Amino acid sequence: MRIRITHETVYHYSEPAKSAIQLLRLTPRGCDSQTVLSWNIDMDGDARLMRREDWYGNIIHSLSVTGPVSQITLHVAGEVETTDTAGIIRGGVERFPEIFYLRETPLTRPDAAIREFAELTAGRFTNPLDQAHALLNAIPERLRFDTEATSATTTGADSFAAGHGVCQDFTHIFLGAARSLKIPARYVSGYLHKLGETEQEAGHAWAEAYLPDLGWVSFDPANAVSATEHYVRLAIGLDYLDAAPVRGSYYGITREALDVRLRIESARQAQA
Repeated sequence: MRIRITHETVYHYSEPAKSAIQLLRLTPRGCDSQTVLSWNIDMDGDARLMRREDWYGNIIHSLSVTGPVSQITLHVAGEVETTDTAGIIRGGVERFPEIFYLRETPLTRPDAAIREFAELTAGRFTNPLDQAHALLNAIPERLRFDTEATSATTTGADSFAAGHGVCQDFTHIFLGAARSLKIPARYVSGYLHKLGETEQEAGHAWAEAYLPDLGWVSFDPANAVSATEHYVRLAIGLDYLDAAPVRGSYYGITREALDVRLRIESARQAQA
């Protein structure tokens, strides 16, 4: 499938900021399941944009603006050819051995409730693939999807206790539960092409687990599926903070507001 993505982010400052810095993980890399046909990042205003790679191999851009600045507009546009590989991820950049992804973080650390959930849900299986699929199906049955329930700093344990969250929270819970079962797992940020829903409010997040004989396999606990040709990978990490599409800070006595416009469509839709 050929997927076209247009992602515009506008930063508004209540009073002009003296300076602003943003770290962008908004450029996908190619792998067996996706080929980047075109991709461009542009911005309005006098800002510097520097490209490099982080220690996971993600492509990142550092955006810096010297103020006073009242608004920053960031434009991302590109086209990616995707292939359904049954959720198996191969051909990507791998900087760490799979055992690295057993590490806990504050956002993914499983508490007693998540450990018990993982054991009751998947402990009866001996095959890690069966365990991962058991978690994949059980998490959306246990939690309600709610875009107003959590924030970027909500931990998986807190979201699990509350019983609701968004894709980021579902993914953190999956990571904590999988790692408690000794399954290496990592966070993935990206885009999801949804049939009949071209305009979207935000990107998507899911997990990848390392399984013997298969390697890295994707699991989307928010939708209880493995990734298909409708998914575009942007970045990986131990949790949201490692793979967040946009993170940044500003200097000055002001308040920052964010406005996001995201359009994801197939090339066939765009031509219709």
